[in-house]
Amino acid sequence: MPVPEALRRLSEDPLFWSLLRAEGGALSEPDPTHLRVSFPITDGYGLVLDIDLTTGEQALGLREPATSEPVQLGWVAPGHAFPAALHWHELELFAKVIALDDPTVPHPGLVVALLGPFAPVSGEDDESTVAAVREAAYRSLRRAVPPPEPSGPEQAPLPLFAGDSWWPRQPEPSPQVLDEAAVAAYSAPAAARLEVRTGKRFPHEGLTDLVRRAARRLAELPDEQLYDRVRPLARHITDTGDLGTVNALLGVLTEAGCDHPTVLDALSEPLVPIEACWMVETLAGAAPGTLLRRHV
Repeated sequence: MPVPEALRRLSEDPLFWSLLRAEGGALSEPDPTHLRVSFPITDGYGLVLDIDLTTGEQALGLREPATSEPVQLGWVAPGHAFPAALHWHELELFAKVIALDDPTVPHPGLVVALLGPFAPVSGEDDESTVAAVREAAYRSLRRAVPPPEPSGPEQAPLPLFAGDSWWPRQPEPSPQVLDEAAVAAYSAPAAARLEVRTGKRFPHEGLTDLVRRAARRLAELPDEQLYDRVRPLARHITDTGDLGTVNALLGVLTEAGCDHPTVLDALSEPLVPIEACWMVETLAGAAPGTLLRRHV
């Protein structure tokens, strides 16, 4: 599912991310005032995030097969603790499957940035690894930056006057949506969490079934004929932790006729280590985090 235009525009606004972090920020005259973001995952299941852009309230829901409306997983308003609606490993699993089916939503990226607060770190998670994935997700947010307008002389100056002190260059705006302080704050573990998974209305069966199906979808990828031949090399990279041979893995995939944009982009330059790690782990049939922990 391509990212809706309204979400694409909002994702380039730091105030939007401040609003989502339940910090009480507000967008000036938002249009639309309500945003629904749907992420299909597999076999008719998906996650749905409803955002009130005037109040900052958010509701995360689980869409099950043959249902018109999602079942609520958790709800939050500004100033309140986020509900622990998802386990971290569940969110990351869903983000990977979404990325496999939708190259416009790579992992780590928009899915983790949007839904990460609903998956706080637990005792079973490696805190530094989770923080690194969150950080990569927020850093992946980019906006188009127009080229700077020409400044200085219309013709090349004499060598004596060629230094920046004579004709200083205009500062180029950063394409990064969030500054370093915001990235660090949003990547840190939540200070408080609201337990919601013990409630009777929580869709335990549906979520468990989705996790099972999504895990099977991810596990089946390296068994496909196209990827079977690269498994030994992927396992070698996973065992050694050497991402320097990722280019060789990319070459074998290309020669085999692989044209899957998610797979190829994750292994192409400029290499994002966390994105490459999960793809190599998947192709190797290795447990999630096996390679990633070596690079955190």
